[in-house]
Amino acid sequence: MEKKLYKINDHVIMKKPHACQTNEWIIKRVGVDIKLSCVKCGHGIMMDRLEFERKLKKIIGEDNESKA
Repeated sequence: MEKKLYKINDHVIMKKPHACQTNEWIIKRVGVDIKLSCVKCGHGIMMDRLEFERKLKKIIGEDNESKA
């Protein structure tokens, strides 16, 4: 089984959008639980790692601003 590595300040795309109509989040804390902050409105949520991995669509990475 391959273990995925998530780092603080990585940008991730979730499967379902937030209420503010964006599905891009920034990882703020990594551990047993993962804390996310919405890119558009700044709302913060925490979820356990298994739930996060189920809802995750794509990891963009930390330096996506330089790619745009």
